[in-house]
Amino acid sequence: MNEQANNKVAIVTGASRGIGAAVAKRLAADGFTVVVNYAGSAQAAEAVVNEIVAAGGNAISAQADVANAADTKRLFDRTEEVYGGVDVLVNNAGVMSLAPIAELKDEDFDRLFDINVKGSYNTMRQAAKRLRRGGRTINFSSSVVGLLQPTYGPYAATKAAIEATTMVLARELRGREITVNAVAPGPTATELFLNGKSDELVSHLAKLSPLERLGTPEDIAAAVAFLAGPDGAWINGQVLRSNGGII
Repeated sequence: MNEQANNKVAIVTGASRGIGAAVAKRLAADGFTVVVNYAGSAQAAEAVVNEIVAAGGNAISAQADVANAADTKRLFDRTEEVYGGVDVLVNNAGVMSLAPIAELKDEDFDRLFDINVKGSYNTMRQAAKRLRRGGRTINFSSSVVGLLQPTYGPYAATKAAIEATTMVLARELRGREITVNAVAPGPTATELFLNGKSDELVSHLAKLSPLERLGTPEDIAAAVAFLAGPDGAWINGQVLRSNGGII
């Protein structure tokens, strides 16, 4: 699985399951040393690490709640302590809560923005100060920013904030050869996406893409790997919609 090590270190937030776990495994396969971040799922994160190591890769797990600024600083401190520096940040950690705008609960609004927006800001601030020259920040948006379906208002708002910030940060890091981009998945077969949806709804959503299937975590990980790798060096301040053509 593991290709020749490239001596680059990647932090992947929310990497204990789903898309984050797939990204961690793919980057490890591409030769990155990977820090598998998790908030509360220590056992699941360690399972991802063990799978990477068993395949010949290099990884550790690291607990941090990205919504907490002190936690994110500690995450970067730990990575630098163990590996000497950070080259890539993948801002995958996120939550989804769906409701019509008129019915959205305050606690759901706060949780969405705390994790999806503030969490990404916390890690981006650390990355902006600490990524080595030639580094990459890869944020996660969502294709719902373009689809704009009912009940997705607050979630789409958090991801629209990420898209705007991605473009601003790319410009702020001028002169350091650091790229900042975002990946915007469409419907993807993860626990986060499938939770609470009927088989009929899932089938309907799968058919919306001209490719007539849901995305897989590995599909999204491939887009991240492109942006993190040498072939993505000239892509900067962009949003890559990895969604099979749904929009």
